[in-house]
Parts: sequence; structure tokens; C-alpha cells
Amino acid sequence: MGRRLVLTTRSAEDSPVQPDEWQAVRFTLVACAGSTLLILPFGLGVAWLLARPRWFGKSVVETIVTLPLVMPPVATGLILLKLLGRRGSLGGWLHRVFHLDIVFTWRAVVIAAAVMSFPLLVRAARVGFQEVNRRYEQMARTLGAGEWRVFWTISLPLAGRAICGGVLLAFARAVGEFGATILLAGNIPGETQTLSLRIYEAVQLGHDATAYRLLLVCVVIAFGAVFSAEWLLRKREAR
Repeated sequence: MGRRLVLTTRSAEDSPVQPDEWQAVRFTLVACAGSTLLILPFGLGVAWLLARPRWFGKSVVETIVTLPLVMPPVATGLILLKLLGRRGSLGGWLHRVFHLDIVFTWRAVVIAAAVMSFPLLVRAARVGFQEVNRRYEQMARTLGAGEWRVFWTISLPLAGRAICGGVLLAFARAVGEFGATILLAGNIPGETQTLSLRIYEAVQLGHDATAYRLLLVCVVIAFGAVFSAEWLLRKREAR
């Protein structure tokens, strides 16, 4: 009986990706796609502002946007935990007014991924906006187009490839997020467990086969996103 149990355990460990592992993969993809869509309008707005000529406070905004790239992810997660917890200023207000909790829910996963990937989207989109020929924008204004129309018809289409590249890079960064997520959302199987957290749990439990299977999935997703982003950026440079 004991030998049969050992064989069953080993066969399950050596088999292809298990249902709970696929659940972590699906949840990661959905949460990261949601976080990327969440930061897209804000990222485009900030990138467009930073691409403009010098204005008061620009350096401060640039520094704040870049902070998640240079700070330890755990430190960023601690700041978010303090802000969004029930005793935090924003988290407490959401709980009192809307009875909405952020910490240790799927919302925390989306927010952590959004904060950590936001700088990459802004940096790529900013480069795209900076490369737009200002003469085209000025000609549109001369013909009577307002700033909003200039943005939608001139700036955004011409910076489109760089923006798409930034979106893919932000998505790839969100997929690999770990430090801020584990602090803000925890590692709750079936609720907040992402691909990175599932790999970490497998390593902690000594399930090496599971860890390597999920590592391969993670590498494929990240490679596809980064390769596509680089292809878009190179194609833009060639044009």
C-alpha cells in the first residue's frame, strides 16, 4: 500500500501541468492583462506630458514614475500595504464607504502588477511621443484642430508601435512580479496565487518537477511578450 502511494505521488509529480497549475497560469494571464489595461490610459497621459517641453515639476513626476524600477519590490509592496490596508488612508476609506477590501484579494494582485509595470509602459510610450514630428502636430493646429484631436489623429497613431511595445513589456513585467504581490496579496491558492508564487511554493515544498514545468511556461510567456515588443520597436526604427 505504501509503495503504491509513493508511485502514485511520483506519477502525479512527473505528469504534465496539473489543473491547479493551469489555474495559476490562467489567473496570472487574466490578472496581468487586467493590470495592463488599467494602467494604459494613465500611462499614455503621463508619457505624453513627459514628452512635452520643460514644465514645472516635470523632474519630480519623472522621479516618482521611475521609483518602482529602482526600489526593491518588497518595499513597494510595503508602501501599498500601508496605503491599501483597512487601517490605511485609501484602503480604510474604500472599506468604510464601499465595503471593498483590497489586501489579500485578486484586486491586490492586479494593483501590485500595475504599479510595478507602470514605469515600463510610460518609458516606452514617452519615447514614441518624443519621436513624433512636431511639424505634423503644428500643421494640424494651424488647420484648426484642438489638442485632443491632435493627440488622437496625429500623436497617438505615429507613436503607436512604441506604445504597443510598451504594453507588451508592461505585461511581461506583470507576469514576473513577485515581491510586491506576495506582500500585498499573499499566496492564497485559487485566489491570489500567481505563476511566480506557485513556482516559489513548489520550490519551498521540494516539488522540483512542478517548479520546472511552471518555469518553462513563464519563460515562454515572457519570451513571447519581450520578443514581440522588440520586434515592434525595431520595425519602427527601420521605418
